Amino acid sequence: MNFLVYLGIIILLPLYAQFKVKSTYNKYSKVRSTSGMTGAQVARLILDHNGLQDVKVVETQGVLSDHYNPVTKIVALSSQNYHEASVAGTAVAAHEVGHAIQDKEAYSFLRVRHRLAPVAGITSNASWFFIMAGLIFSSMNSLLGIGIVMMAVGVVFQIVTLPVEFNASSRAMTQIVQLGIIRNEEEPHAKKVLSAAAMTYVAAAAVAVLELLRLVTIFLNRD
Repeated sequence: MNFLVYLGIIILLPLYAQFKVKSTYNKYSKVRSTSGMTGAQVARLILDHNGLQDVKVVETQGVLSDHYNPVTKIVALSSQNYHEASVAGTAVAAHEVGHAIQDKEAYSFLRVRHRLAPVAGITSNASWFFIMAGLIFSSMNSLLGIGIVMMAVGVVFQIVTLPVEFNASSRAMTQIVQLGIIRNEEEPHAKKVLSAAAMTYVAAAAVAVLELLRLVTIFLNRD
């Protein structure tokens, strides 16, 4: 692959994904949901409907900082989504509850991602010390190989994240439609919010795979 093309992909793709998710979220966070339910109320309703009364819904600081913690059994929603009744907030809240439902049902990819997370966090950061040393000193190609193996753990984590996120979004749409939280005309809007958010994970995985392949090519060419 031409280096300029490669550089363009790893820089522009994540930037586009971030722009897309922010612009889509900002647009539909201003569209009030017909249900009039806040994100916190949406999350609580779906959780209770799925027998997850033990999972708490709390407010967290930041923008688009929403997440589900499988250890503490907490759905954390950013302040705007927690308090306001918008199409975007409804979609995001339902998505995070989708992860809680995955946890309850022992969804395999969620379990794998949860186990990989601490290892991937360490190896992904440490890998660059080996990679940089291996790239600078061509005689120390073994260090590059170690760095590549460590980076591969992080890449696997990124790839495993994709089905987890797509499945959570699918569950979210099913729940908000079946429970009558959104009307038919709101479905396309909610899907746009979830699709834009998913794009950030796709971009991250694509960049990670490309970077890994580039380093593997360098390593093999040296041999």
